[in-house]
Amino acid sequence: MENRLDENHSTTLTNKQRGNEVTVRPATLDNLSIHQLAAHGEISQLEIHLSKDSSLLNSQDERGFTPLMWAAAFGEIMMVEFLLQKGADPRTLARERESALSLASAGGFADIVNILLQHDIDIDSYDWNGGTPLLYAVRGNHIKCVEALLMQKFLEDHILKLFRGPVSVSEST
Repeated sequence: MENRLDENHSTTLTNKQRGNEVTVRPATLDNLSIHQLAAHGEISQLEIHLSKDSSLLNSQDERGFTPLMWAAAFGEIMMVEFLLQKGADPRTLARERESALSLASAGGFADIVNILLQHDIDIDSYDWNGGTPLLYAVRGNHIKCVEALLMQKFLEDHILKLFRGPVSVSEST
């Protein structure tokens, strides 16, 4: 078998001779958005941005995702805790009604699901497709998330029964 170079194959030298230049700079922490920083768990960098502009905490990107949603979707538990401590709103819904809880449930991040459940959020919220956090946890076979969501639902239903009082037979028919 003969070793020959492909005549159409570009190399660094031929690119330079043709005048081709790199037009995209590599991504560094300096030029990542607050949403990308949250998804990557870059707490120190995100904190610098928030110290300059605290309104970024709940800012939404083009899809309506907040930094908290990105952190929840990527399983960045320390970032989720940091953002919630700073006052991020876990009840925010994105453009297609996704929530931090539904994203964490879909990803199987049970620890994040449990943290979010401590912040009085609606576990029955649904997205554009009718999906709920529980549905996404079941679909992904994320047993720990399913258990956490079912326990929360059970507790909420139990508390509602306590406030409503017993239902008589005549009222239920």
